Amino acid sequence: MPISNEGVLEEMKHVVDPSELKHIQKIYENTDPLMQEIAYALITGNDQKIDELTQNALNNGFSANTIMDDGLIAGMAIVGIKFRDNIIFVPEVLISARAMKAGMKYIEPILSASDIPPAGTVVMGTVKGDLHDIGKNLCIMMLRGAGFVVHDLGVDVKPAEFIDAVQEYNAKIIGMSALLTTTMPNMGRIIDAFEDEGLREEVNIMVGGAPVTQEFADDMGADGYGKDAIDCVELAKRLAIKSKN
Repeated sequence: MPISNEGVLEEMKHVVDPSELKHIQKIYENTDPLMQEIAYALITGNDQKIDELTQNALNNGFSANTIMDDGLIAGMAIVGIKFRDNIIFVPEVLISARAMKAGMKYIEPILSASDIPPAGTVVMGTVKGDLHDIGKNLCIMMLRGAGFVVHDLGVDVKPAEFIDAVQEYNAKIIGMSALLTTTMPNMGRIIDAFEDEGLREEVNIMVGGAPVTQEFADDMGADGYGKDAIDCVELAKRLAIKSKN
């Protein structure tokens, strides 16, 4: 099914990486025009429109999962790319997040009432010394939308707090974020702490943040690196499968 929403087509012009563009196009080409309209309303932060369209979609027989995946998450994927590439900034992201919440208030009760097991349990936090959380929060929003149970430890999180949370929630995946180059080494210290406690083999560790690279993740001994919220979700899905196997 071709992409019919002109607003979505215009927004796709901001996706300059060929592989990302191909991925985004694939998401939207298989969606209903109503889902494309929901996605565009989310990108533009129109929470009232999202409220109206979500109710309309449910009344017309669309499943909660379809609305979440093909509408809300599809829209947030473009928001994530625009934020990462400095096309939009924190205020715009927060407006889109508010719009997503307007739709999720109808979706979450339906999903909670279903017998579908969660995709996995993730503990997320910004490492010690770093108080930045917008990118982390965007990842959390998309992870929850993708069916993960996410426990957010907030910012300035110490190694012991990650360890305690993994044990308390029986989480198999942790996600660490850093925006400052000076706090990036704390990711390695957290991984070392899991090693010292004999827990390293029990968890899969993913890292991300503006200054973080794949090379850095490999050097730190992380299990994966996500350059943005889309990558974070795809990585978490792969790590969840790895944990179950």
